[in-house]
Amino acid sequence: MVAHTSDKKRNTRAGDDEESGGRSGRALWQGAISFGLVTIPVSLHLATRREELKFNLLRKTDLSPVNFKRVAAVDGKEVPWDQIVKGYQYEKGKYVVLKDEDFKRVDLEATDTIDIVDFVELAEINPIYFMRPYYMEPLRGGGGAYALLRDVLAKTQKAGIAKVVIRTRQHLAAVKANGQLLVLELMHFADELVNPGTFAVPSKKLPGRREAEMAETLVNQMTTRWDPRRYNDEYASALMKVIKRKVATGGKSLPAQPEHRRAAGNVIDLAAVLQRSLDAAGRGRRTSAPKKGVRAA
Repeated sequence: MVAHTSDKKRNTRAGDDEESGGRSGRALWQGAISFGLVTIPVSLHLATRREELKFNLLRKTDLSPVNFKRVAAVDGKEVPWDQIVKGYQYEKGKYVVLKDEDFKRVDLEATDTIDIVDFVELAEINPIYFMRPYYMEPLRGGGGAYALLRDVLAKTQKAGIAKVVIRTRQHLAAVKANGQLLVLELMHFADELVNPGTFAVPSKKLPGRREAEMAETLVNQMTTRWDPRRYNDEYASALMKVIKRKVATGGKSLPAQPEHRRAAGNVIDLAAVLQRSLDAAGRGRRTSAPKKGVRAA
């Protein structure tokens, strides 16, 4: 059975505009980059786009769309939007209500400024700190200073570490050169990252010299030039094929797929596994000739 609905709103959710990305011309934020006495007016635009398959919740018996209702926990009654407020739970079951004016009372300096406080070597920043990139576009009067900062960051391989307030929240961020553009990449604060010391890592019985050399050879054999076009979301493509097949068959069940064999969790003979990997990588290199302009490893 295939469900049909004319209510397009059921396929949308809060935040879809932000996640969909793309250059719509409308800036997410406008302000200025500031370092020293230099001020560069800029606008912020999404640098990523993620197209996700969206599904409706349906009643199984007749495929009727299921609506979400805002229901009060105390009496089960539906609550209209104009009766909903934001509250912070300071003790279990006890809340304090915050209004729009309360958020505005938070005294953060330069709320419309990307205030660069330090410049650091870009290579020194652990990539785990990076979270989400935004393109920055210079506004009227800021082109010269924008190009100057971009070129200096590119030449010195440094990043400007800044703080910026976006949508009532302060973020740590890095200002980086990326081709012809400056990029603002939001970052995690140090206390937001889980302490890596809480995880168990191998300390004894480290691989021997032979295994290390074989592993290095395998890495070199599999090395190629970075080309992001080589990689795509295979799961989404495969899922879309399943959806099209179900639509074509009127929603009937499809034949069961054979189960994939799970990889073994424990490596018994590391050298033997590495040797098989090297052989497989070598065969792959021989059967696929390197493309023009791409260095063969």
